[in-house]
Amino acid sequence: MELSQSGLLRRIFKFFLVNLIAQSVGWGQLHDNPSYGDTCGSLRSVLIRYGYFHAHARSFLMATTNYGPLSDYWAYALGAGIGYESPEWKGFQFGLTGFFIFNVASSPLGRIDSLSGLGNRYEIGLFDITDPENRNDLDRLENLYLNYRYKNFNFRIGRQEVHTPFLNKQDGRMRGTLEEGIWLSLDDVKGFSMEGGYLRAISPRSTVNWYRISESMGVYPAGVNIYGQKSEYPGNLRSAGFFALKLAYQWQDRFKVQFWDLFTENIFNTAFLELEGRFTLGSKWIFQPGFIATRQDPVRCGGHCDPAKAYMPRGQSSNIFSGRLAFQKNSLRFSLNYTRITSHGRFLFPREWGREYFYTFMPRERHDGLGNVHAAVARISYGFWGNRLTPTVAYGHFYLPDVREYRLNKYGMPSFNQLNVEVRYNFTGYLKGFSIVGLLVYKGALGNTYNQYRFIHNKVNMFNWNFILDYMF
Repeated sequence: MELSQSGLLRRIFKFFLVNLIAQSVGWGQLHDNPSYGDTCGSLRSVLIRYGYFHAHARSFLMATTNYGPLSDYWAYALGAGIGYESPEWKGFQFGLTGFFIFNVASSPLGRIDSLSGLGNRYEIGLFDITDPENRNDLDRLENLYLNYRYKNFNFRIGRQEVHTPFLNKQDGRMRGTLEEGIWLSLDDVKGFSMEGGYLRAISPRSTVNWYRISESMGVYPAGVNIYGQKSEYPGNLRSAGFFALKLAYQWQDRFKVQFWDLFTENIFNTAFLELEGRFTLGSKWIFQPGFIATRQDPVRCGGHCDPAKAYMPRGQSSNIFSGRLAFQKNSLRFSLNYTRITSHGRFLFPREWGREYFYTFMPRERHDGLGNVHAAVARISYGFWGNRLTPTVAYGHFYLPDVREYRLNKYGMPSFNQLNVEVRYNFTGYLKGFSIVGLLVYKGALGNTYNQYRFIHNKVNMFNWNFILDYMF
């Protein structure tokens, strides 16, 4: 169930948005129209003159070509938003942003494919996955916070963007995931830093509503439980919220270590450790190795003492190890990456909250819901014309448990290979702020699909096409 105040807050945002635009126009009038002279000492004039307005417009065309007789999909989304950050006053500052999205045109995104029994997976994420037929009322109040800064210490309360290895913006659609709560950070004290906080609510990517932490788990498709039956945890979990703590140390630019503990009260805990180095080889090459170790354990009954309704049942802990060998020479970057998820249990982290931070992550697929995994990815990119034009190619093999080994395969995903080709261009000069991204994804089957379309549709033997235009100012 969504938070009851979401509709009211969206109306408030619309009111503020109109007024922000009017005030930004008034800013010019304040300087150009003599009749505004008597307001120059007011709070209003200070907020307009020294505050910061910013805006973002986004155009996203996506299409999916599926295997043989399975349904194909396409959609074109257009959106825009505006935000405001006040000037700091004795360390205090407030911010407000919001965004509107329109479904300009698309195939029927709520239609179920008759052969696989499955619906759309990718294009629906451009809009509201909880209401596929909603084409116009896709507005969301995003940031709404009060911030306090003193030297290296920062405190923020309200709706905001939080970045952790697994809970993050994941902005591969129109807008990213946002959180509500309290977040604190202490930066760069002789190389040490720390951050963390408490979150009570989340607005997942591809939704317009806000949900309490436990209610947000299951907004996206929930797959099957360890017995192969439909997961029953959506709506059956209870949690006081999400707690996080990060401790980090960086020595010059040669070595960095960070540790995170991510605790979802009454459900599960994730501990994350990353080590990264940076070494010069010869006169031009830079070597950047990295290593990640992650451990997950259920808390109490994993959200519910009935294993069929638990998110992470007792005895289903997971261990994940990921490594990277990366090389850089001027604008050329190349890396070899590997991830191993052991067979102790599934790696689990709500897809509603963010994308996982493993070196083998590739857009349009996840490691979530899987155990006993071997994944290997090679990635290369080169920057032309001062890195304004950057093509990137990534290719990976992902060896997963059999689709019928439900204890280790939550979503019935077969082993697969994946190719991503991305081209990004950032404009300069008069068009500074514009960027264009083209992304082509192909996924092919390596594992047994048992000739069942439900293991193929939107999973393997498919192409996903993306063309994105952004303008930020």
